[in-house]
Amino acid sequence: MTTFVDRVELHAAAGNGGHGCASVHREKFKPLGGPDGGNGGRGGDVILVVDQDVTTLLDYHHSPHRKATNGQPGAGDNRSGKDGQDLVLPVPDGTVVLDKEGNVLADLVGQGTTFVAGQGGRGGLGNAALASARRKAPGFALLGVPGEERDVVLELKTVADVALVGYPSAGKSSLISVLSAAKPKIADYPFTTLVPNLGVVTAGSTVYTVADVPGLIPGASQGRGLGLEFLRHVERCSVLVHVLDTATLESDRDPVSDLDVIEAELREYGAGLENRPRLVVLNKIDVPDGQDLADLVRPDLEERGYRVFEVSAVAHKGLKELSFALAELVGQARAAKPKEEATRIVIRPKAVDDSGFTVKREEDGIYRVRGEKPERWVRQTDFNNDEAVGYLADRLNRLGVEDELMKAGARSGDGVAIGPEENAVVFDWEPTMMAGAEMLGRRGEDHRLEAPRPAAQRRRDREAERDEAQQAYDDFEPF
Repeated sequence: MTTFVDRVELHAAAGNGGHGCASVHREKFKPLGGPDGGNGGRGGDVILVVDQDVTTLLDYHHSPHRKATNGQPGAGDNRSGKDGQDLVLPVPDGTVVLDKEGNVLADLVGQGTTFVAGQGGRGGLGNAALASARRKAPGFALLGVPGEERDVVLELKTVADVALVGYPSAGKSSLISVLSAAKPKIADYPFTTLVPNLGVVTAGSTVYTVADVPGLIPGASQGRGLGLEFLRHVERCSVLVHVLDTATLESDRDPVSDLDVIEAELREYGAGLENRPRLVVLNKIDVPDGQDLADLVRPDLEERGYRVFEVSAVAHKGLKELSFALAELVGQARAAKPKEEATRIVIRPKAVDDSGFTVKREEDGIYRVRGEKPERWVRQTDFNNDEAVGYLADRLNRLGVEDELMKAGARSGDGVAIGPEENAVVFDWEPTMMAGAEMLGRRGEDHRLEAPRPAAQRRRDREAERDEAQQAYDDFEPF
């Protein structure tokens, strides 16, 4: 079975916001005590978090669909709905998040680094929150906003200081097993290593990590063998080590030609690998004729400018010198790396002339309105409620949509679409932006709340009678 996965497609669905509640407070002797509908809860986010204990994306290979919980709807008596719980997904250190087109959305490096893959929808306001001096008793509430749904690609790139590259069965796994405490599978057949292995090496005061990458062959950068699948794990490494086999049984191979082939593949792959510091390890010098071949090719390699080390992973020869040489290169790479500065908080206020939406006339004569606010307001509107539609019309009017439609040449009866083409609300535009709620009287008011109480009415009647009697007395003229 597959136990290591370094590339998956994740379908992240955030939670939907809860709907607001339209309710009127009722109690004994006070049947219409005003609006008391609570707000809906916020939908949960889908969050990717780097966890050092996670080393593979296997869980998301088996279960690629992940969804956060929805927010709960509001209730009467000013009770707000419960917020949905955020769905936290642990990912390995070095995970790159890409969209379907291959654009990098986030590079997650370092314990605790987070990325919101799906934003939860906001909850709708209840009628208590929508009440105002003009709209004393709204008979509607706002709907919750649907949560964001997004398909992302997760790619794992191993985070290590040193990468061991070379042909299959060159002895890379054996070398990392003696340099560190890593215990990779070791066998005498090609492609024993199917997944990258990491090991921690201590050389003096320097501690660094070494990655054993599956063997490369000619054409690896074009997809042959396992090369293209795992070359990405070399991208983050600061130092490259060519592990060359001095005891190969293939007659058409030798250490120098192996080096040329691997270098060509690294250049073809790109990603700056051709400029990384590197050294050469001539492995298996304990094998008969291995030492002779190492002595034969070493001058040629040194003439090319490589630092060459002759080692034997089985006999533990030359390992100390190699580990300290790698520590020196890693130290130089770390010193040359620019220091990370604290992230500056940059506040970019919206321009004063930025309306937050656009109006564009399309070829079919439809005027399309795009913008974060108008599209969100449309999703929050219950179109079965005339009062809610009228409230939407007022909001759009205050935002300036009507003025922009007039500037764009829209006339009464023209079609207007709010939102993207695949999910838009289309209506026939009237310049007055009236949506029918005005037929109910003053929008948002419930005339039942204005009905006088009997005692107050009787008091006003007595006062009116007294005023009439007083007026009659003042108007009386004696004979």
